[in-house]
Amino acid sequence: MDEAGSSASGGGFRPGVDSLDEPPNSRIFLVISKYTPESVLRERFSPFGEIQDIWVVRDKHTKESKGIAFVKFARSSQACRAMEEMHGQCLGPNDSKPIKVFIAQSRSSGSHRDVEDEELTRIFVMIPKSYTEEDLREKFKVYGDIEYCSIIKNKVTGESKGLGYVRYLKPSQAAQAIENCDRSFRAILAEPKNKASESSEQDYYSNMRQEALGHEPRVNMFPFEQPSEFTSFDKNDNRGQEAISKRLSVVSRVPFTEEQLFSIFDIVPGLEYCEVQRDPYSNYGHGVVQYFNVASAIYAKYKLHGFQYPPGNRIGVSFIDDGSNATDLLRKMATQMVAAQLASMVWNNPSQQQFLQFGGSSGTQLPQIQTDVVLPSCKKKAPPETPVKERLFIVFNPHPLPLDVLEDIFCRFGNLIEVYLVSGKNVGYAKYADRISANDAIATLHGKILNGVRLKVMLADSPREESNKRQRTY
Repeated sequence: MDEAGSSASGGGFRPGVDSLDEPPNSRIFLVISKYTPESVLRERFSPFGEIQDIWVVRDKHTKESKGIAFVKFARSSQACRAMEEMHGQCLGPNDSKPIKVFIAQSRSSGSHRDVEDEELTRIFVMIPKSYTEEDLREKFKVYGDIEYCSIIKNKVTGESKGLGYVRYLKPSQAAQAIENCDRSFRAILAEPKNKASESSEQDYYSNMRQEALGHEPRVNMFPFEQPSEFTSFDKNDNRGQEAISKRLSVVSRVPFTEEQLFSIFDIVPGLEYCEVQRDPYSNYGHGVVQYFNVASAIYAKYKLHGFQYPPGNRIGVSFIDDGSNATDLLRKMATQMVAAQLASMVWNNPSQQQFLQFGGSSGTQLPQIQTDVVLPSCKKKAPPETPVKERLFIVFNPHPLPLDVLEDIFCRFGNLIEVYLVSGKNVGYAKYADRISANDAIATLHGKILNGVRLKVMLADSPREESNKRQRTY
């Protein structure tokens, strides 16, 4: 900004440049008359709380006010209440034009926010898994009128993930909840949901170029030689006393977006969920990451803790205790490691597929599928000459499933014509003679783990659209 500003006189605390947004949303942006003096701003806004400084933006040559000012409060709730009560009001009896009041733009927000901005009224909390929505409402209604409460649940089991949202009618109520609720809730403002605008297949191929972030290549997660991170896990290791769960807390000195968090932790297969949150007491980046299985979470914790992103900034990764039994989780981890190792053997040496079948025989038994997904019973395939009504695009992480396993999985939804893999790629396609069957496959399989491999299942682009895509030159 090339304008000079005048600050409040009379001493007192004046925040430095680095603390302008501490706590976040504690600074308001005013559109006022060019003739409004700073003393009037202090008089009208001081009833809402402690004012740390006032800036009146002036022309750098004439030093005249430009009709813009900033007021910095000590607390976010004070700034929000000032916005709610002063927006649209006239500052003096001789003023005919009402002023405009917004929460000022910060480094983490792209623009000034007004009183109706959902981003200021919705908070994200960590709660016991036993909490119901009524319990959540009861805990947080003391801070103001609640529009709705919601608890994030597992789509398959319906079990609470220990995370929830509370939306208030006013930004000041949400701010008071964050400032005054018990620290165990770790309440922070919720990030707005991002909307995808590009096709899923294009997103996948663009993600393959994430090596620019300094990530290592995506390889088999559990090779037969045990990673060094796991070799030190013994009964005498102090780290064994740390609570182990499928959920991780991520902290960074530099704020990050949800896309950046996803691109970092999706390196490890099995990523189920990630959420970026704002800490009202600092400009640090905070996030929660959850995997489908504890094996992935442990691997991600010890692989990515201390990872530099961006270069020079190390992120901290730690487990979030969700009350689970660590012994049971480790038992599940061992089972999933074996499943992933066997799948890796089959992919690298198809001739060994017979060893995955019970009884040691091949050809007469169906492929063995290990998953928590409830799959329908097997159905007959459609004749090869049947017209294709829908085509699905399949992404495998960390490696493709054997073709006979794929066929057994996707034929269970009926009307499957063909399923095939793209040579040299971790992708494949499934052709269906019925759109309902294809949609059922997407709803059941997308984001799920089968035989240690995470699937992304989505509608494929039409062949005509694919032929019009520009050929890659690398």
